[in-house]
Amino acid sequence: MDRIILGITDDDALIVSLLESFFKNETDIEVLFTANSGHELLNKLAAEPNEPEILLLDLKMEGMDGIAVTEHLKVNHPNIKIIVVSSHYQKSFMGFMVKTGVAAFLPKGISPLELVAVIRAVHKQGYYFKEEQLETLREQIAVKTPKPVLNDDAGLSEREIDVLRLICQQKTAKEIGELLFIAQRTAEGHKNNLFVKTGAKNIAGLVIYAIQQGIIKAEELPLI
Repeated sequence: MDRIILGITDDDALIVSLLESFFKNETDIEVLFTANSGHELLNKLAAEPNEPEILLLDLKMEGMDGIAVTEHLKVNHPNIKIIVVSSHYQKSFMGFMVKTGVAAFLPKGISPLELVAVIRAVHKQGYYFKEEQLETLREQIAVKTPKPVLNDDAGLSEREIDVLRLICQQKTAKEIGELLFIAQRTAEGHKNNLFVKTGAKNIAGLVIYAIQQGIIKAEELPLI
């Protein structure tokens, strides 16, 4: 079983301690480090030879808040998938969170067992949306949905659109290759081209792009 390497950043030391203790009972999750502020997180990332695959992050912290941390990681550590867990959770923030590179946005009242399920979902597919969050995304994003520009040289090819739809359906490069009768390496190439052409920083960004461009409807996205 692949181990999920996790980081935790929250200015509530008790929450950090409780989460770290809880994750010790999960055989597929390893806490690489914890931090009690954004600045401490960045110092630990600079000192550690490895980085976490997933970061649990609070929004409201003294000094460098969670939004500033997210913006920094998006540029300097783009491979880290960020799960924001905040007492300032509001569904209306969902569109902004995803556009800034967040893979999942959750309230602090979430149960530890549900949090583990979300961590595993983000590790597997790159993002996690609750059903009510998808409804919010439809309201925030779909209102000004432009039609796809399929004949533009800078736009997506038909094959890239096929790959993007399958990515939104949680398919891996291997599965995409099998479904489209192409090599896995070719599927990975199309995926990399999608990041370049759309400007997305992660899978969640690709999903948002697909919704904005009318390539896929929010209600078509699979739920956990």
